[in-house]
Amino acid sequence: MYLETIYVLSKKSNYIRSIDVCEEMGYSKPSVSRAVGLLKEGGYLKVGDDGSLILTDLGREIAEKTYERHTVLSKLFVKLGVNPETAAADACKMEHIISDETFAALKNHLENHMQ
Repeated sequence: MYLETIYVLSKKSNYIRSIDVCEEMGYSKPSVSRAVGLLKEGGYLKVGDDGSLILTDLGREIAEKTYERHTVLSKLFVKLGVNPETAAADACKMEHIISDETFAALKNHLENHMQ
């Protein structure tokens, strides 16, 4: 979720700080600081000299994949009659665990049968 949030914020601004992530996600500064540390150690995120958060190529790849899943699943659920808030919440839960095969099939169905 952190990578996706940083990715979404980066679409709005080139300068993302930990506090921006705190505000967007509703998490405490210590929680975000811990996550940023783990993401740095994992090679998903860099912190600039000015404190800005920068996704690595690997971090961006994962964030884009997660964001695509979130948007496609949300859209699918809304088209099925789920209210947008519930659709977004459910998509957020599912985007991390759905297999590539199942996601591709759902995306294909949405694009070809639900326009």
